[in-house]
Amino acid sequence: MTHPYARELGDFLRARRGRLRPRDVGLEPGGRRRVTGLRREELALLAGLSTDYYQRMEQGREVRPSDGVLDALADALGLDDEERRHLFTLAHAARRPVPARLDHGPELVPDSTRRLLRVMDTPAVVLGRHLDLLDWNPMAQALLGDPDAYPPDRLNMLLLMFDDTLTGERSCPGWENQALDYIGMMRAAVATDPTHPRATAIVGELSIRSAEFRRLWARHDVRESVSGTKTFRVPEVGDIILDWDTYPLPGSPGPIMLVFTAEPGSADADRLRILASLHATRSALASRHTPWE
Repeated sequence: MTHPYARELGDFLRARRGRLRPRDVGLEPGGRRRVTGLRREELALLAGLSTDYYQRMEQGREVRPSDGVLDALADALGLDDEERRHLFTLAHAARRPVPARLDHGPELVPDSTRRLLRVMDTPAVVLGRHLDLLDWNPMAQALLGDPDAYPPDRLNMLLLMFDDTLTGERSCPGWENQALDYIGMMRAAVATDPTHPRATAIVGELSIRSAEFRRLWARHDVRESVSGTKTFRVPEVGDIILDWDTYPLPGSPGPIMLVFTAEPGSADADRLRILASLHATRSALASRHTPWE
C-alpha cells in the first residue's frame, strides 16, 4: 500500500513542477512540448537527481529522500519558506511507519476561549483543524448569519464557501483569494494527517460536486497562518470591508481563532456597529417572543 504521506508528497511535487516554465529556470523550451510545465527529467537535472529516482518520488513509491535532496528540490522548484516547510513535513512523515492509530476524537474549545469570544467587540470564530466552525460570538453571528440554521456537520468554512445555495457570495471581490486561503489551510492540516476521516470526507465531497474546488485544490497551495481582507455584502448596512487574521490556540494541532476587524473610526467600523446593534435588537425581540404570541 502506498504510504499516505508519500502520495501527498508526490502530488505536491507534481503540482509545483507544473507551475514552472522552462524559461523560469534558464532552459530553452525547444520544439513542441506535451506538458506546459517542466518535464520530470528537466527538474531532476536541476536538482542533481536521476530521472528514475525523481519519478518514483512523484509516484509516491518507496523513496525516502534525505534533507540534502529536499533542499535541492526546494531550490530547483523555487519554493518559498512556507512551501519548503510543507515539503519537509511531508517527506519526514513519509520516512516513518504509518501510525496504527491516530487521535481522531472531537475537537474541544476551552471554556476560557469561549469566555474570550463573548467579551470581544469584533466578529470572531473558532475553527477546528479542518475548518469546522466550533464556536462564534454574537458579532460574528450578526456578520455571517446564524450558524444554528445549518446541521452541525455542515458548519465548515470550505463546505459553506462552495455551497451551491450560496453562490451569490462568489460575486464578492476577493472570493477566490479567500477560497485559496481556506484551501491552503486545509492542505496544511492534511499534511499532519492525510488519512483523517473528516478531511477525507470534506475534500472527497467537494471534489465530486465542485469543479471550482477541484481546480483550486489541484494547485497544492499551502497556508500555515493567514490574514487578508474581505468584503461582506450586507443588505441592511451596505458593503463592509474587514481585515481578518488567524491566531493559533493551544494544542498540537490546535484550533485557530479567526478575527475580523475594521479600522477604528472608519465607515466600515460604523457599519459594523450598526449591524451589531440591529442584531442585538432582533435577538432581544426574539427572546421575548413566546410560541403562543
